Amino acid sequence: MLAYPSTSSSWSPRHHGAAAGPAARQATLAAAAARGKRRGAGSAVEGADASAEAAELVRFFLRRTGGGKERLVAVLDRHVKVVRTEHCFLLFEELGRRDGWLQCLEVFRWMQKQRWYVADNGIYSKLISVMGRKGQIRMAMWLFSQMRNSGCRPDTSVYNSLIGAHLHSRDKSKALAKALGYFEKMKSIDRCQPNIVTYNILLRAFAQAGDTKQVEVLFKDLDESIVSPEIYTYNGVIDAYGKNGMIKEMESILLRMKSKECRPDVITFNILIDSYGRKQAFDKMEQVFKSLLRSKERPTHPTFNSMITNYGKARLREKAECVLEKMTEMGFNPNSVTQECLIMMYAYCDCVSRARQVFDELVSSQSNVHLSSLNAMLDAYCMNGLPMEADRLLDSVIEKGVVPSSSTFKLLYKAYTKSNDKELIQKLLSRMNSQGIVPNKKFFLDSLEAFGASGKKSRTLRSTNPASKPDTDSASNSGTDTSSKPDSVSVWQVAA
Repeated sequence: MLAYPSTSSSWSPRHHGAAAGPAARQATLAAAAARGKRRGAGSAVEGADASAEAAELVRFFLRRTGGGKERLVAVLDRHVKVVRTEHCFLLFEELGRRDGWLQCLEVFRWMQKQRWYVADNGIYSKLISVMGRKGQIRMAMWLFSQMRNSGCRPDTSVYNSLIGAHLHSRDKSKALAKALGYFEKMKSIDRCQPNIVTYNILLRAFAQAGDTKQVEVLFKDLDESIVSPEIYTYNGVIDAYGKNGMIKEMESILLRMKSKECRPDVITFNILIDSYGRKQAFDKMEQVFKSLLRSKERPTHPTFNSMITNYGKARLREKAECVLEKMTEMGFNPNSVTQECLIMMYAYCDCVSRARQVFDELVSSQSNVHLSSLNAMLDAYCMNGLPMEADRLLDSVIEKGVVPSSSTFKLLYKAYTKSNDKELIQKLLSRMNSQGIVPNKKFFLDSLEAFGASGKKSRTLRSTNPASKPDTDSASNSGTDTSSKPDSVSVWQVAA
């Protein structure tokens, strides 16, 4: 285990002026100008300006280290006179998004060596969260023990981060038991009483696990506490049940939400539309969409994207294209995600040439080819049994400077294995080797799992329309609408 120093001091953080060197002066030029303009302004404006300054400085540091040009700690050393706690906190957030958990620990160790460092619950809470999201549960636990050793007393936010970290563990049953253990411990400590965030985390986790009994226990506990449920509470549980295909349970939460006089927001509507679409309950999906249009809320891009995707999976091309028309009528310009959804919709409907047309239009509108767009088109080819076309597309984008990701290789490995094309498999592995990507056990297991799922999906699709042929537009509308009929719970009554 890494042994980081844990020095602390009561010396208050303050600026010492600009760091030496032109790079640092350039980095702090905007900050100095902002401070000058800020004189005489109110505290709210000062706070906003200070946050903007900190964010700009962090972006400067990350640009200096982009692509492995420099070590982050070396950059921090050079500009040590201007770096403070708030900058490190922002670095943890950004590095966490970039999968840089090891760099987070390096920055933390560097931070502890500074005279201005004071052990703080917020820093530990953020680091524990980052480690949890990256599956580093042992490191999260080590940070929790280090926090206590440094003299910090755990509070609600720290326990929330710890619960969230455990819930990222692969052993879900053990993780849920741990989370409940921490939840009960929090109740026994005055400064660590569960708040609404605690309940939101636990409710969503147990709904994802399909444990309806524990969800009801937690809701009862919430009703008896001084904490009140909010829209995020209900949306989290509705989404978890919806993704599990537990429609009746999802609708029961909608009824609970209505009984508490909590109005649905656009996220609620989007979750419902996606959940019913996944189950191909298109009558209900369309009913919710109409309720959304009658409400005070306004549809968003995800509303239309979800409908296009789910109609596509059911091979209902005409309905998907009608959604696109409705979208443009309402003043929404299809964004890149919408176009990627269209690519996949046409792929499901065996219209590969139309999918490629959308892809070419999308690429022409982008300054750089987005990997998500590339993966969508490659997947479209692979779904329709066209691995050679996928390989040729990959060749062409690599010539343009696009660097494929591990997800791209995994997608292609699955398709090439399915087609039993040893030459393409060898070529793909050689590409991975040249790019420095070493396929590990997880890569092959995920590929095989995806291969099994895709085979099952392909058989299902073919059984719904056995006469369809790849890239045949005339067959694209032959899907059958398998909409389920509304049951005794009226979604319109609940959501409207």
